[in-house]
Amino acid sequence: MLVAREWQDYELLDAGNGAKLERWGNVILSRPDPQAIWPRQRDDRFWSRADAVYHRSESGGGRWTMQKQLPRQWSIGYRDLRFHIEPTGFKHTGLFPEQAVNWDWMRALVRDAGRRVRVLNLFAYTGGATVALAAAGAEVCHVDAAKRMVTRARENAQLSGLGERPVRYITDDVQKFIQRELRRGNQYEAIVMDPPTYGRGPTGELWKLEEALFELIRDCARLLSDRPLFMLVNSYTTGFSPLVAANMLKREVSARYGGHVQSGEVALPITDSALVLPCGAYGRWSLQGPAD
Repeated sequence: MLVAREWQDYELLDAGNGAKLERWGNVILSRPDPQAIWPRQRDDRFWSRADAVYHRSESGGGRWTMQKQLPRQWSIGYRDLRFHIEPTGFKHTGLFPEQAVNWDWMRALVRDAGRRVRVLNLFAYTGGATVALAAAGAEVCHVDAAKRMVTRARENAQLSGLGERPVRYITDDVQKFIQRELRRGNQYEAIVMDPPTYGRGPTGELWKLEEALFELIRDCARLLSDRPLFMLVNSYTTGFSPLVAANMLKREVSARYGGHVQSGEVALPITDSALVLPCGAYGRWSLQGPAD
C-alpha cells in the first residue's frame, strides 16, 4: 500500500460512518466515502467544523449544504505544484490527493532518465499527473473526453508556473485517439491512465472498464518507444483488484520489454490515527530497478 503522507495543504481529519472530513487548504469539507464503514473517531462537535457537507441523492448525484459562504474555487499546493479546488455536483473537488505518491514516483523516474521523455496521459482529468510530469521536464500529451476538465488541466499548469512547458491538451475519445496514434507511428516513453468504470466520449462513445481495459493496455504497450520508462494504471472501480492491473502489465508490457511490475492500493493517512483510508488501486511497470 502506498500512503500519501507528504501533504501540507491537504489533511484527512477523520473518516467513518460512510464519510470523510477533509481540510483543503483553509476549507473543511465533509464528503461521503463508501470505504469508511468503521465508526468515526471524533465526535459530532468535531465534524461540525465542516464548511460544507455533501449529501447524496437516492436518484443519483447529490448536493452541497454550505455552512458558510465559500469561494467558487481556491487553490492548494503540493511541493512546488498548485491546483484549483472546486466542489462539484458529483462530490468531487477536481483533485485526488492520494495520487501524490504516484506523482512523486513518476517525477523521480523522469528526472533520473536524463533524456527526452514523452508521456501520454489518458483519461487525464484535471491534470494532476500532467502538471507533475511537466514540472519534472517531460513532454506530455494530455487526453480527456471532457472539454471542461482539459481546460482545468491547462489552468492548473499555468497556476504552477508551467504554462509554457511542452504539453498538448487534447479533447477526444481515448480509444479513438490511441488508434490514430498507432496509425501515425507516434511513440512515448511513458503512459499514464486512469480509466473510469463507465464513461462516454465526446460524441457518445461508450466505455466499460471490464470490457475495454485489456485492449487499452495492449494497444498502449504498442505505443511505447524502444526505450520505455514506465506505465501506470489507476482504478477507482469498486472491486477492481490491483492484481488484475498487474497481470495485464506483466502480459503486455513486461513480456515485451522486461522490467518490473508493482501493484497495490493508494491510501490517505487519517490525522492522529493509526488508520489509513483506502482510495483506489494501481498497477505500475518500470524498466529499471524496483518499482518503488
